[in-house]
Formats: sequence, structure tokens, C-alpha cells
Amino acid sequence: MDRYKTPQSGRGLATVLLGADGMGRPMFGPPGLLADRLKILRDAYAGTMNDETFRSEVKRRNYEFNPVGGEELQTLSKELTSQPADVIERLKTVLSK
Repeated sequence: MDRYKTPQSGRGLATVLLGADGMGRPMFGPPGLLADRLKILRDAYAGTMNDETFRSEVKRRNYEFNPVGGEELQTLSKELTSQPADVIERLKTVLSK
């Protein structure tokens, strides 16, 4: 995008269209989840993703495996949902075709 000097609205559109790819199969908690409980859930998820037995089983089954941590997902979701109105309008146009 730098090479072709893509305007910010085009970059935002690309972010939204391609962003879901980086999310995989996210897990969500309810609104207002207390920080200590969120930490427990994120730590448990990270522990599972790093467990050698779990990873061996994933490899044995030949599953695609590219875990994304909770902090990264939270950042990505905020970026995707905070696009300006012009990007959202362009997105509606692209998706309606």
C-alpha cells in the first residue's frame, strides 16, 4: 500500500476485509468480564496452546495451528470496529456486490 500510496480509507477497508483472517476462531467472554477472570481465562488458553501433549496431538491430526493470544485479538477487534464512517460505507458497497 505504501508503494501505491493507498489512501487511509483504502487501508482501513483492507484492514477490515482481511482482519477476520487474523482472528481464526476466537473465544469471547461477556461484556464487563472482570480483569482477574479475564487473566485466568487467557492464561489457561495460553497454557493449553503451549502444552506439548496438546501440540503433539494437533500435529498428529495435521490440523492448522496458529494460535493468537487474547491481547492481540482484543487489539485487532478494536481496530476492526473503530473504522471511520467512510470506510464502513465503502465496505457496505464492496459487500453488496
